[in-house]
Amino acid sequence: MSSTLTRRALIAGAGTAALAAPALAKLGGMIDLGLPGGPSLRPTTPDFPGKRDMIVQRIRPPLLEAPMEAFAKGTITPNDRMFVRWNWPFPTEVKAAEHRVAVGGAVKKAVSLTLDDIAAAGETVEIVAVNQCAGNGRGLSEPRVTGTQWGNGAMGCAKWTGVRLKDVLAKAGIAEGATRVRFAGLDVPLTDGAPQFIKSIPMDVAMRGDVLVAWAMNDEPLPILHGFPLRIVVPGWFSTYWVKMLSTIEVLTGEDESHYVAETYRWPTVPVTPESKDFPTVPITAMPPRSFITSHADGETVAKGKPLTLEGMAFGGDAALAKVELVGEGWSAECELGPDEHGPFAFRRWSVTLPEVSGDLAAIGTKATNINGLTQPDALVWNPSGYARNVIERITLVAR
Repeated sequence: MSSTLTRRALIAGAGTAALAAPALAKLGGMIDLGLPGGPSLRPTTPDFPGKRDMIVQRIRPPLLEAPMEAFAKGTITPNDRMFVRWNWPFPTEVKAAEHRVAVGGAVKKAVSLTLDDIAAAGETVEIVAVNQCAGNGRGLSEPRVTGTQWGNGAMGCAKWTGVRLKDVLAKAGIAEGATRVRFAGLDVPLTDGAPQFIKSIPMDVAMRGDVLVAWAMNDEPLPILHGFPLRIVVPGWFSTYWVKMLSTIEVLTGEDESHYVAETYRWPTVPVTPESKDFPTVPITAMPPRSFITSHADGETVAKGKPLTLEGMAFGGDAALAKVELVGEGWSAECELGPDEHGPFAFRRWSVTLPEVSGDLAAIGTKATNINGLTQPDALVWNPSGYARNVIERITLVAR
C-alpha cells in the first residue's frame, strides 16, 4: 500500500472501528508457560475478536500474549498475533470522523486536531519497530514478583505508519521552557479516584524523527485493540509510552508527577533483593537487546551424530543489533545474521549450524549484543516489578 493511499484510506476514510465484547471470546485449550513459583497454565483463544491463537492472561480489559511459535518465522508479527495490553477499559466503538486530539499545555496556541489535520501535519513516515511490554517475561522471575505473569510473548514487531510527533506539535507551537510531552488516551480508570493512564517522554525524545503519531499497523488501520484511530510510537522504548487511542497531547515545563511516571513503571538504580526497601528508582525507558531460539523447544530431541541447525530471532533494543552468539556451558559460537530488512528497531533472524551433535545440548541459549556494546547477561538481574528482562533464555536439547 502506498503512503498516499495509506493517508487517504486510513485517515480520511477510516470510518468507525468497533470491537465485539471481549467477554464473548471463546476459550480453546490450555498452554503451560513454564512459569516458576506459581500457576503456569493459561487458556488460549482461537477467536478473540481480531486475534488468532493467543494466550489469555486476562479478558477485561484484555491482556493477550502471543505464543512463541508466532516468532518462529519472519520478522513482522501479523496484527492478529500481536500482544495486547490495556491498563483500563477502553471504548469498544470509536468514530474516526468525530475523534479529536487536543494539543495544549506549554504551547503557543492550543489546538484540537481532526484525523485529517494530523495526517496533513507532515510527511507520511513508515517505521518498523518492536513493541514490547516492560513486563515481558515477568512470570519467569525468581523469586516471583507481582503483576501480570507474562511468558516471553508480550512483544511483536510491526510496520507503523503515521506522521512525526514533532510535526503535530508544530501545529500548536512549543513554548519556551518545555521539558516533556505527555499523552493520554480514551481508556478510563475502573474506579473513582484511580489514576488515568498518562505517560510522558522528554522533549529531546519527542523531537526525534522516528517518534510517530501512527494510524496504521502493517498497512492496515490500527485495530481497536491496538489503539484505533491513533497511537504514539516510540521506537526502542518499551510500549508503556506507546499510548493508544490518543486523545490528548500536553507539553510540560517541569517534571511529570503523574502516577504512571512518578510512582510506577520504575526500576531500581542499585542492585536489590526481595528484602530491599527504600531504594532509588528511575522510569523504565529504553529496551535492552534480546534473542530467542525459535526452531526448537526445551526438551526436544535432536539426532545424535548429525549436524544441527538452530534458528531464531533477536533485536538490539534501542540500537541496531550487532551480533548474536549461541552459548552453552563453557563454549560459544557466533551466529549468522539474516538480512537487515527493516532497520535498527526491528526483529532480525539468525541461524547457526553445529557440525555434529555429540551429546545432549544442556542449557544452551543465545546472547544478543547491540552496536552500543550492550549485551544480554548470563544471570537474571532481579527487580521487584520484573521489568526489562533480557537474561539469556536457555533450553536443553536431548540427543538420541
